Amino acid sequence: MPKKALKSDRKYGADDIVVLEGLEPVRKRPGMYIGSTGPEGLHHLMVEIFDNSRDEAMNGYSDEIEVAILPGDIIRVVDNGTGIPVEKHKKTGVSTLETVLTVLHAGGKFEGKNYKISGGLHGVGASVVNALSEWLVAEVHRDGGKFIQSFKIGKKDKDVKKVGSSDQHGTIITFKPDATIFSETVYDWPRLVNHLRGQAYLVKGVRIRAIDARNFTGDIEAEKIFYLSELKLPVPSQTFYFEGGLLSLIKFYNQKEKPVHKNIFYVEKEASDIMVEVALQYVDDIDAKEITYTNNTRTPEGGTHLTGFRTALTRTLNDYGRKNNLIKENEDNFTGDDVREGMVAVISVKLQDPQFEGQTKAKLGSVEARGAVETVFGEAFAMFLEENPDDARSIISKVTLALKARKAAKAAKDSVLRKGALEGMTLPGKLADCQTRNAEEAEIFIVEGDSAGGTAKTGRDRRTQAILPLRGKILNVEKARLDRMLASKEVKSLVIALGAAIGDTFDISRLRYHKIIIASDADVDGAHIRTLMLTLFYRYYRPLIDAGHLYIALPPLYKVKKGKEIAYAYTDEEKDQIVAGMGGMTEDVAARTDADGEELEEGEVVDEDGEVEVKKRNTKIQIQRYKGLGEMNAEELWETTMDPDTRVLKQVTIHDAEEADGVFDVLMGSEVEPRRLFIQTHAKLANIDI
Repeated sequence: MPKKALKSDRKYGADDIVVLEGLEPVRKRPGMYIGSTGPEGLHHLMVEIFDNSRDEAMNGYSDEIEVAILPGDIIRVVDNGTGIPVEKHKKTGVSTLETVLTVLHAGGKFEGKNYKISGGLHGVGASVVNALSEWLVAEVHRDGGKFIQSFKIGKKDKDVKKVGSSDQHGTIITFKPDATIFSETVYDWPRLVNHLRGQAYLVKGVRIRAIDARNFTGDIEAEKIFYLSELKLPVPSQTFYFEGGLLSLIKFYNQKEKPVHKNIFYVEKEASDIMVEVALQYVDDIDAKEITYTNNTRTPEGGTHLTGFRTALTRTLNDYGRKNNLIKENEDNFTGDDVREGMVAVISVKLQDPQFEGQTKAKLGSVEARGAVETVFGEAFAMFLEENPDDARSIISKVTLALKARKAAKAAKDSVLRKGALEGMTLPGKLADCQTRNAEEAEIFIVEGDSAGGTAKTGRDRRTQAILPLRGKILNVEKARLDRMLASKEVKSLVIALGAAIGDTFDISRLRYHKIIIASDADVDGAHIRTLMLTLFYRYYRPLIDAGHLYIALPPLYKVKKGKEIAYAYTDEEKDQIVAGMGGMTEDVAARTDADGEELEEGEVVDEDGEVEVKKRNTKIQIQRYKGLGEMNAEELWETTMDPDTRVLKQVTIHDAEEADGVFDVLMGSEVEPRRLFIQTHAKLANIDI
């Protein structure tokens, strides 16, 4: 029997097909090209333009790059390379400069004639930045001339024009990100500096300078100079220049760590037309740090070069251990997790036409890179172990300890994470679970102490909110192995309550709550407990943070009451505003009153001119300072901290994993000296609550 045709009144023809021309697809779907329109995407614009200048340096055409943030968060990137050609392009009929900045996949990096190595995505970068900018100006110095062309939201504003002569050579790109595209357009100075520092390590002998001129109030006549540094502005700036390559980078990463062995492993060698550079050192830590680059572009998700490195590392250490009787016949081989514990390694490959998985170059997919890294690193690391027997024994001892700890941790984990516990059949007794079994609407509050826990249990919405009170400060897991960690009653309760296991068996699909909320007191002890909890989640539940499931509750600092009118303040400034709105005196007014030596009666305030203004006598304003969640009754805790309609939650995100890793290591690690220096450096920034 023939299928009956579906009835439809829809008229669907050629006119319904939308064809986006030029750079319209970029503005329509910016996330496809830069990942997101949040801070990540904003900083990606700067990276794309910088990458073009860095590619000039990688190929020997440039040795100095400057990145400046101008007032209004305008980015200016300068290099002394060859300069983008300005003559008419034979295919597009417009200037080559305009072609590069307005046509996707237009660039000088396809054929490999001029650029053997490129980190850019085949000419996509510059045109995408142009498309997502309110305006962009390109200034080219080459062949004795100075040429300028301007654009607005990706479209040509003016034709390229020669505006004078020049004895410089290179390109200057200045652009302002489009505020209608991005959620915010404020650049993070430390983030920019960290990126440029890392690039300076990767490109030997190239000077990279960062300048933050946003707060400069004078006139910056950037159009009259080449490098902004020529103006010698009194603004923050940093210059990076390294000859040691990845060897210097490993020293930088480990400057606050205790090395396991003296000599840093380093190799730089070409194989199959791929340049491989690897540096490695083990430190007294239980975490591994593997940083990978392809053509100096960071690949945070690794890829084939990381796979080749890991394969060679495991094989080489097992071969050396067996050959030198450091691994006994009846003992197991080292696993990949064993050999990576405490290792800090940087793997960099440079190859022509790299293939990435995804538009943002997060993961390398080029198959040939795996073989090149495996061969170069494997041979060189085996030789390093033979030539440095003391270092080799120290590394093998470190790895052997990791193997034993792994077995102990597995035994501890098996005893804690029983099948019944993971399915919620034997949940911790102190957990007040919620009624719903839908993880998407369920949330768990991890609260400090039994007192706050009791109040939270009374005030919560039992259908969707679970409460887990933890007694005191949990174990500092920064330097604790998994077996010791799971011996902690508080940590064990949390692991079982979450229901998703931990470590290498963590399964986010089994997570019982999609909102995990840390609720601690607004004092020093509360901050310490919050830091301990964040350390635990960062080290052992990282995918949970990446998925956006971790939050911090922000309880109010003050309760302000006048008669039946009640308001809550989360900052001192907010408290003063509330008090002033109720007809009382802010702390600022009270201070000015004291300075004038006047005695004010109740109901009197000082006006803007400093005169005492008599107002109608009002009910006294009461201000209560909350020191802990336990001081609130159930109704207050619900209104301020737990009610989804009125509460304030701060989502925990990781903008810069390397920086976060370093901060946790300094603040929570076993080395005292780095922590002391951190406290001395940042002491003036602390808010002391007396």
